[in-house]
Formats: sequence, C-alpha cells, structure tokens
Amino acid sequence: MNKAYWSSRYKNQQTGWDMGEASRPLIHLFQKIENKNLKVLIPGCGNAYEADYLYHIGFRNVFIMDIALEPLNEFRQRNKNFPRQHILHEDFFKHQGQYDLIVEQTFFCAISPELRQNYVEKCFELLKDGGRLMGVLFDREFEGGPPFGGNKNEYLCLFKNHFEEVSIQNCYHSIKPRAGSEIIITCDKAIS
Repeated sequence: MNKAYWSSRYKNQQTGWDMGEASRPLIHLFQKIENKNLKVLIPGCGNAYEADYLYHIGFRNVFIMDIALEPLNEFRQRNKNFPRQHILHEDFFKHQGQYDLIVEQTFFCAISPELRQNYVEKCFELLKDGGRLMGVLFDREFEGGPPFGGNKNEYLCLFKNHFEEVSIQNCYHSIKPRAGSEIIITCDKAIS
C-alpha cells in the first residue's frame, strides 16, 4: 500500500470509499468551529471534499496531503483559487509542520493496522499545544482491507496514551450505507 498502489486505485477508478461530497458528520463538526484562522491539515485527503467545504465557508489556512498525485490533481481542477502551496504531495509519516487541527476522514482506515501507533504519534507531533485531532472512524470490522476496521475500545486505548482528552461518540449524520458503523473521535493535545 504505497504510492504506486494508491495511484493505481485512482487511475482505475477503484475508489469505493469516495462519497463525492464532504462527509456529513464532519460538516456538522466544522459548523461548530468559530475560529476560521486555524491551521488545518487533512492527511490522506483523497479528493478532499472536506477541504472544498472548509475553503468555501471561509477557512483559508487549510492544507491537504496525499501520497497519490491523482486526487490532488483532481482537487486542483475543482478549486482553481485554492493555494497551490497548501496542496502537499507527500508521505504523511515524513511530513514536518505544526497545525491547530488535523481532520481524519478515511485515512486511518486505509493504512495498515501496524501503522496505527505511528499515525497517533505523528498526529500528536504535528499538532500545536492545545491542538485537536477530530474525525470519523469505522466502528466495525472488514474482511481483508483496506479499509481496515476497528472499535471504540481499541481506539480509546490507542489514542489515550498520547492525548490529554479523548472523546468517542456515536455518529448520527452518516450516509445511509455507513449508518451505524461510524463514530466521531476528538483528541485534544494538552497545553504545556
């Protein structure tokens, strides 16, 4: 599951995870954020519909990242005014930067479960003090993968070792095919 794998999935239109719009649960979370100056990262963004949404409601400090170039090019075509320097074609695990908010949408379930601890550590590293990781995770198992599933208890054990506060809640705004199988997670980094 490297750059070639994901590029191939986009080239062959094997993108069953792509809803063609921003995640409804995330839209509900975004609507509660008052500070539109936050520096936001969306790793493993795919076609980045969440970035479309954020940018169009006034967030101007949004960065998207994917290891595959194809979805980033697609995003550029749809969003000619989005700052090019905010479109990052790179490996999340090698990225350097500091963010107020990291948005999780389908990236966590796409990486191999052996990398989940690395994912948590990298998110923690990339967040500023007082920063937040928030997003949608699957609360179900899958045969094979990706996607790779999981459950609330697993996630709580994984994230609570790094973040001061971890909240996992039922998701009430999922699209019909995902109803009952998604949860909302927010993880707050302490202010030192």
